[in-house]
Amino acid sequence: MIVTDPIADYLTRIRNAQMAGHRMVVIPGSKMKRKMTEILYDQGYILKYKFEEDNKSGKIYIALKYDPVTKQPVIKKMHRLSKPGLRQYFSVDKLPKVINGYGIAIVSTSKGVMTDKEARMNNVGGEVLCYVY
Repeated sequence: MIVTDPIADYLTRIRNAQMAGHRMVVIPGSKMKRKMTEILYDQGYILKYKFEEDNKSGKIYIALKYDPVTKQPVIKKMHRLSKPGLRQYFSVDKLPKVINGYGIAIVSTSKGVMTDKEARMNNVGGEVLCYVY
């Protein structure tokens, strides 16, 4: 299957697994998706993850996180901002704050993929890939 937007596919697979109530989701791997997974784990949006290598790009296993009381997913919304047809670049002073700092924006910068807060600390702008909250 040919995927024209692998990041949108990544977000959609996580979103669909949460709507179905799955505990685990398997996603085809890439360097960008690995870094995004690490960011989601560091920010507390997913429970755990595992990278598995094979002859191709590998697979990413993600254990989804749910609220123990309400059984609702921790990730309320994942929104793709920059798309292949319309890239969205922001300078460091114009980087968006997601829900006044309660959510995160994942940004691809010249210093790697990081959150909007890390990009501000490193004083770099870049392509805003998605919002997560």
